[in-house]
Amino acid sequence: MLLPALPRIRLRSVDRPAVNTPFGPLTFATTIGSTGLPQLPDEGFELPGGGTLARWNRPEARVELLLAPYDADLDPEVWGPLTGCQAAVWRIDALAPLGRVRFSAGLPVRLPEDAEAGWDGGQALTAITVEDRTTRLTVGGHDEEAICGAADAGEAPRGWAALIDEVHDRSASTWGVDVDHDHGISWRLPPLEPGDHCELPVIAAWAPVADRTANTWYAVMASPTVLLRRFTPDPTKRHEDPDAH
Repeated sequence: MLLPALPRIRLRSVDRPAVNTPFGPLTFATTIGSTGLPQLPDEGFELPGGGTLARWNRPEARVELLLAPYDADLDPEVWGPLTGCQAAVWRIDALAPLGRVRFSAGLPVRLPEDAEAGWDGGQALTAITVEDRTTRLTVGGHDEEAICGAADAGEAPRGWAALIDEVHDRSASTWGVDVDHDHGISWRLPPLEPGDHCELPVIAAWAPVADRTANTWYAVMASPTVLLRRFTPDPTKRHEDPDAH
């Protein structure tokens, strides 16, 4: 479960989770086996700081999607300022054996005519970047190497760390990360057993195209642990709050 200790307000009505970007909404989808989860979640919650949490409850799994503004905290002496940045953290908790799970994040299939899109990954990052005459948008998340490394951080099953050899030899692998026609990214996960969980980050950052500091690219590299830490209450501050005693 994402951020179990964080207070939340249940939403009376839920919408399809999406991030509004300059090139249209970035939307998300989950497929378990051959069945896609509905666009509308079963539950929705408002979190402190402007975030929302969507939840789908199924007999075989619980799926959650956190959406929130994200301050990438880029050094202003190195990187130009971002116009906007939004982060998502997707989590699945397996309640039964899951042989096939796919999570995807995608922009509209039809981008503006003057926009160019392409793969922009590297350094344990899968990313796409879209540019037109005024704006550059980068959407990024884990690549296969980062997914294996996420096992050491407790963001994925420990057994996935042993799959690192498959990252460099895809011939027999049934999992991986795919870029869909430069409009989106799909993560096909290794099998999960009951009690396993996996967390994946997706970050969208945009800035003026005239800024060539690669600020949007560096902004989308955070891990789920880093993103979730922004929403975790600081225990030292709780002790300093007189109302907490």
